[in-house]
Amino acid sequence: MKKLLTVCVLALGMIAEPALAQNDAKAKTILENVSKKVNAMKSLKANFALHLAGANGKVRETKKGSFVMKGPKYKVQLAGQEIICDNKTVWTYMKETNEVQVSNYNPNEQTISPAKLFTNFYDKEYSYKYLGTRKVNGKDCDVVQLIPTSKAKQFSKVELAVDKNSTIVGGNIWEKNGNQFKYDVSGFTPNPAVADATFSFDKKQYPGVEVVDLR
Repeated sequence: MKKLLTVCVLALGMIAEPALAQNDAKAKTILENVSKKVNAMKSLKANFALHLAGANGKVRETKKGSFVMKGPKYKVQLAGQEIICDNKTVWTYMKETNEVQVSNYNPNEQTISPAKLFTNFYDKEYSYKYLGTRKVNGKDCDVVQLIPTSKAKQFSKVELAVDKNSTIVGGNIWEKNGNQFKYDVSGFTPNPAVADATFSFDKKQYPGVEVVDLR
């Protein structure tokens, strides 16, 4: 479950060879348009579904959740689990054990947080290319493939599906162990009213919670 939550953050709000580092202009334009749209917003929120499939492509598990962003801050909720980040600290809460792990936020160690997914992270960390159009969740989308330039990543590639309004509506993540994660993004809401308190962990709201400080 904890790994699934980590992959959820990688997928959202999610991808290896340097030989693929030559990026094509169409893919770059699509990614830049996504970044421009999001950077113009004060905040955003959306729902998502994350589907785990084995190497054979058969779906083994599906989880649904939501996320909200305000600048670099974000909160992800997934099946009794939460990740909260205020751009300084990351709280990872598991309801089943009523435990929260606290760590320092280090953007250089992040895989793909929601903030990264919707902003211009791709130029420094990934090569990318345009794969063509595809129907995703009933929408005609452009599909861009991202390949991590670092072999240390746990995944080999990511696909992003972007609709004609420059909104990411889904994609796929391939892990090096053979697992594949398919994710869908829906209910995209621009500029919702979001209190800053959303992006900090309030122990009073979680009676009896065990705090594991990893800082």
